[in-house]
Amino acid sequence: MDRRLFLAIFALSTLPAAAQESVWHRLAGGGHVLLLRHAATVPGVGDPPDFQLGACATQRNLSADGKADARRLGAALRREGVPVAEVLSSRWCRCLDTARLAFGSVKPAPMMDSMFQEDETGRQRKLAEVRRYLAAFKAPGNLVLVTHDVNIRALVGQYVNQGDMVIAVANADGSLRVTDTVPIKRLE
Repeated sequence: MDRRLFLAIFALSTLPAAAQESVWHRLAGGGHVLLLRHAATVPGVGDPPDFQLGACATQRNLSADGKADARRLGAALRREGVPVAEVLSSRWCRCLDTARLAFGSVKPAPMMDSMFQEDETGRQRKLAEVRRYLAAFKAPGNLVLVTHDVNIRALVGQYVNQGDMVIAVANADGSLRVTDTVPIKRLE
């Protein structure tokens, strides 16, 4: 068994049911930002040298397990009555596919694109754009942002595995305060 999978299952098994219910209860009230790292992909890091943003065949895409995880996430959120106001996604196919499989509709958002190969100026520009959006977002329900690990680490300073979700509340300045982290395996 994969070590990370074992640790996620172990962590879930030690988490009281009341704590799990508390997360769902808070999300059902809306007002949160769900930072979702794309679901599991085929093995690799980054994208192949011939990567093209609009051509999924040139990218590292979701694995069969990743597709199943994305569907499971969407089903869990619906089952628990979590209202979703808007779903924004990186334009990378693995993010768009995660969002579509979990939520159905998605709005591609360049500000959620991977910062993996951007210089510091590009990263800071993208972070500022995301924070402006978060500061202005007032719709009822929860905002879902499907993106990449490097982006999540830049926004909240936290590493997450593929398919995992960070739950946060946006401050007035668009910065985020993390309230929970939900491993994808916790939704089983």
